[in-house]
Amino acid sequence: MRIAIERSVTSAKKRLPSGLVIVGVAVLIAGCNAEASKPKAPTATVQPVQVMTVTVETANSTWNYTGTVRPRFESDVGFRVAGKIVSRHVDIGKAVTAGQLIAKLDETDLQLAVEVQVAELRAALTSREQLVAAEARFQTLLEKGYVAQAALDQRRAAADEARSRVLRAERNLDIARNQLSYTQLEAAAAGVVTSLSAEAGQVVAAGQTVARIAQIAELEVAVAIPEHLAQAVMAATAEVSVWNSVAAEKSARMPARLREMSPDADRTTRTFPARFSLPSGVALELGRTATVHLTRSGGSAPVVRLPISAIMNDGRDAHVFVLDGQTRVRRTAVVVANLGPTEATVSAGLKTGDRVVSMGVHRLDEGQPVRIVDERASTN
Repeated sequence: MRIAIERSVTSAKKRLPSGLVIVGVAVLIAGCNAEASKPKAPTATVQPVQVMTVTVETANSTWNYTGTVRPRFESDVGFRVAGKIVSRHVDIGKAVTAGQLIAKLDETDLQLAVEVQVAELRAALTSREQLVAAEARFQTLLEKGYVAQAALDQRRAAADEARSRVLRAERNLDIARNQLSYTQLEAAAAGVVTSLSAEAGQVVAAGQTVARIAQIAELEVAVAIPEHLAQAVMAATAEVSVWNSVAAEKSARMPARLREMSPDADRTTRTFPARFSLPSGVALELGRTATVHLTRSGGSAPVVRLPISAIMNDGRDAHVFVLDGQTRVRRTAVVVANLGPTEATVSAGLKTGDRVVSMGVHRLDEGQPVRIVDERASTN
């Protein structure tokens, strides 16, 4: 440009007076400076976004929670008397029937106790026979006038005491025999042994856990319910599917029923332990992974579910950004019917097939060009 100006000046000097040449040069330089300082139009930034294709559906709320198959009744069993275990007859995982022997204690001392009580009973019986016979004799002598009433009363009191002693000896013998029978630990109901905490040769106290038996007649799925959904789950319909490790897929869903939910949340996870009962007769392995599918009816009005990250509100209205073609977005006003902790329910403003920006909306404007980095299906 400097060369062009010098040439123009040289040419002007040849054809114009010196004063006019100076004025022309000044005007030419000012025009060039103005052209150089003119601001350029800003270029719109292409914003990377995540996009999802929405689907309109009925306003039912659904939740899925993973848990494990557990027995409804699972009990720790142990001996009712102390002693030394001499034999164990079950292993972990073994199925047992009602009355089946689990373990046995050394019964030597308790057998001796039974023999002692048998001897006590015999002595009490002999004493009772003598005193009852004496009572009968004094009754006859009183009728004949040979003894006083006081003598008969003494014999009668002694006979009554002997009868009580026999009754006491009989009860002590029953207790000794019961304690002897307690040396054999038997299963109270059919089930599966899930754990063992004692071995042969070990001395155990009365009531100490020896084995844990799970009754498999009634099965449940144990799950943890988030704190904010504890009330909603109580009114929901439940179904359960169980993971099949052989086929590497979930089984068909079966109906379930919420049997109990803890009124107190876990202090660490802030979730509520819940148990869903399975239909009777269902045979499943304990500990299998299961999914509880919960559905709560919300009416027949059509809605669209979006993640919270897709909703914007600038104080005027709630809106989303819908992909207009492939490279630009347009602002679309929506009506938010329900706002949850991670998901929003939109009742108006969108239709099936709309491609909504689900992440990155805080950096978008109307008509801004975008670049899709990830596209997903609806969250329904």
